[in-house]
Amino acid sequence: MVVPAGRFDVPRFLFVGMEGAVDAQRRKNSAAWLSVISNTALVMGKLIIGVLIGSVSVISEAIHSGVDLLAAVIALFAVKTSNKVADDEHPFGHGKVENISGTVEALLIFLAAGWIIYEAVHRLLVPAPLEAVGWGVGIMLVSSVVNIGVSKLLFKVGRETDSVALQADAWHLRTDVYTSAGVMVGLGLILVGQWVMPGTNLLWLDPVAAIAVALLIIHAAWTLTKTSGRDLLDASLPADEIAWIRQRMNGLAPAVRGFHHLRTRKAGAARFVEFHLVVDKDLTVERAHNLADAATRDIKAHLPEATVTIHIEPCDGNCRPACLEGCLLTGEKRAAVRADAAATTTGQEQLSP
Repeated sequence: MVVPAGRFDVPRFLFVGMEGAVDAQRRKNSAAWLSVISNTALVMGKLIIGVLIGSVSVISEAIHSGVDLLAAVIALFAVKTSNKVADDEHPFGHGKVENISGTVEALLIFLAAGWIIYEAVHRLLVPAPLEAVGWGVGIMLVSSVVNIGVSKLLFKVGRETDSVALQADAWHLRTDVYTSAGVMVGLGLILVGQWVMPGTNLLWLDPVAAIAVALLIIHAAWTLTKTSGRDLLDASLPADEIAWIRQRMNGLAPAVRGFHHLRTRKAGAARFVEFHLVVDKDLTVERAHNLADAATRDIKAHLPEATVTIHIEPCDGNCRPACLEGCLLTGEKRAAVRADAAATTTGQEQLSP
């Protein structure tokens, strides 16, 4: 078997990938800081107005934004820490910091939702008058508009850089958009009722809106828990990525005779891929190594954050079940390999004293 000249030169895309990684980290940091700043402003605005007008739904939204702020701070810490290079204590890197942060954020959301429901039920049982409802409608409108813009940016950067922390933060803000809109509608109905139907008791709409906020928060927290917790259990890569790896290895035939024991996992944006690569038993160590390098480069070109580990095996005609499953030889060629292996064994036995 002849390996094409130049096939195993280090390609330029590896250096471009390094530049891209630096740019991706800068974008992640900027997006995380923007979330921290916007949430800080919204928490202050909602809390001040909620206390002034006596609205439990606005105060609950302030608490919600406070959780978002804490989540944004955690996300900022996560995106900075997850980019640290591997060290002696963390030889596989720090990518799972993002998954841990997402799980912590989800737990905080559950706690916040419980507090909101408690306060809302208390307000239903012990109603209190609302003052200057229009201010509450205004701050909810501002919150919705700001969070729509920031969440869109976080989703975009989070998906492009595969950042679990940023996507978790984006889900927080997107939920805040819906809940703020719900509170705004509830307060708007109270405000309209005060003008159109003076004396009609619509104060119950305020705590009901708060409970609706809490239920939406719980749903978002459950979704986030499943997403962030999945990779903590070393789940496999997405099916489409595994299918691509298999297809690419198939494309290395006939230089590669098969592959098996494919295992993958994910930690934040980092991916880990390992498998056994079956090659001609007569290949030199250098050529087998070059084949493994070629396979590694192909995978990293498609999955830049991947760490690839390949174990080279000789095709000796001993077709074990795992080997057969990933065999790239035709039945005729497998038979020829077995015949050659048998002949070699017979010859060695005849030469033995």
